[in-house]
Amino acid sequence: MEVRLFVFHHAGGSHLLYRDWPGRFPADWELRLVDAPGRGMLADRPPIGDADALVDHFLDELGPELNGPYALFGHSMGGLVAYELTRRLLAQGRTPPFWLGLSARSTPRPGGDGSRRHLLSDAGLRRELAAMGGTPSFVLDDPELWELFEPAIRTDLRLVENWRPAPDPAPLPVPLSVFGGTLDTVAEPERLAGWAERTERFLGLHLFDGGHFYFQPDPAPLTDRITQDIRSALAVSRHAVPR
Repeated sequence: MEVRLFVFHHAGGSHLLYRDWPGRFPADWELRLVDAPGRGMLADRPPIGDADALVDHFLDELGPELNGPYALFGHSMGGLVAYELTRRLLAQGRTPPFWLGLSARSTPRPGGDGSRRHLLSDAGLRRELAAMGGTPSFVLDDPELWELFEPAIRTDLRLVENWRPAPDPAPLPVPLSVFGGTLDTVAEPERLAGWAERTERFLGLHLFDGGHFYFQPDPAPLTDRITQDIRSALAVSRHAVPR
């Protein structure tokens, strides 16, 4: 195995949206499609509505795997998780990922982003999710399926909307790539650019045509770009001089 890449999903989602990604990366890479509690492979567990508690969960679940050459990628809420997990690992003096990829995740604001989607009525929330994409229409249109998925969706949105991270003491010593959609109204491109100030090595803001789930019609442009940036970061990490 050359690289282990962890992929963290969006709010209300699961690993299923990314299930064909393993075949889009080099054969000697291991892709770990991770589910948060309350969906996917962890559907029997209650969802977690606090960012710190969710990071605690992933540290416990993934701890033994967070070693060797590994990288983190997260889309939307998954970007929040990947970022906070990196910060926690650094604070604990553990080996951080050699690359961090954040997709459709705006830079954090001290007062939050002001959105309160988790408080919308059922009809209003379904309309918002339909406009954003990422949630299958059969889930939004079927009353029984909506009743099943709605608690995890609201919990995830509450987590994201209540996220108040402490300021970084210094730029992250981790190469960082940021990805987004040119038409995204949830994580607008101008709100993605600020990540450049939060890392010692910014690998660029990569924008693609589309909205919040810009990669859903065709993941290839995104996964190809991820592959390039990971290879660039891996080459640097192999030639880095220990401090």
